[in-house]
Amino acid sequence: MMYSSRRKPVLYFKEDRRLPWQKCSVFKLFCLCTVLVFGSLLWLQLSCSGDVSRVSVEDGHVPQQPCPLGKQAPALDDPSWGPHRMALLVPFRERFEELLVFVPYMHSFLNKKKIRHKIFVINQVDHYRFNRASLINVGFLETGNDTDYIAMHDVDLLPQNEALDYGFPERGPFHVASPELHPLYHYKTYVGGILLLTKQHYQMCNGMSNRFWGWGREDDEFYRRLRKAELQLYRPTGINTGYQTFRHIHDPAWRKRDQKRIAAQKQEQFKVDPEGGLTNLHYKVESRQEVSISGAPCTVINVELECDQDETPWCLLN
Repeated sequence: MMYSSRRKPVLYFKEDRRLPWQKCSVFKLFCLCTVLVFGSLLWLQLSCSGDVSRVSVEDGHVPQQPCPLGKQAPALDDPSWGPHRMALLVPFRERFEELLVFVPYMHSFLNKKKIRHKIFVINQVDHYRFNRASLINVGFLETGNDTDYIAMHDVDLLPQNEALDYGFPERGPFHVASPELHPLYHYKTYVGGILLLTKQHYQMCNGMSNRFWGWGREDDEFYRRLRKAELQLYRPTGINTGYQTFRHIHDPAWRKRDQKRIAAQKQEQFKVDPEGGLTNLHYKVESRQEVSISGAPCTVINVELECDQDETPWCLLN
């Protein structure tokens, strides 16, 4: 017998008549097991990674979440999730801290409710004032044909009550953030914050007016469009959490430039725009990116809006 100072004792024979599978030493078995274990771990890591397994939304697949979350994307053939699919439209500019909270929160919230969905962040990258209505119009046109209803959703409003309905609004537009539940706006004609519509109903309204540069009033004009289209507005019932139903994470210090009213804007903001909307929207998509925020997939559409300064000179303000 011979011994190596660096290994466990191995017995050598001058003549070995064992069958091939009987010739494996303990060391060889150990090496083989080590390779198999590391190979399995590598395969598991690749299959569970949210970034590696991310699939383009344009291919019609739902990206997987990272395995540590303990939740997987809904199976496309699972009937319990229903046949409908929501395009969650988030008009956006610069408020990245809110976005980092919003996307994973809403993805988890909607998955718990078994709502098939895609989150679209419509990011305004031009030099004009913020135009929420036009960004929602852009989102409606850019979402594709694999979604059949939209949620117009502010980035700073998070639902806290799981009883809130985000399902397909078949009967008519459904105002999730109703006046009796919204923490700030309580007048009866308010339809902002979170509003669900089928794509057919949004088309019937010709979308939203593009004349509202700056903050506010665009949803008040849209309420008049709903009435003109003879669409019945529905709101939540049986919700007893009152003004605590939503978490409002808005910082009022943001975008003071967008809160000003200048020139004829003070009068125009209360008028109905009978022709404007989807039919006179002008924009350019600068880029489109599929991203994952804490394992939650979303599509960021970077948009440059166009402004006719003769019609709406208040789109510019230094």
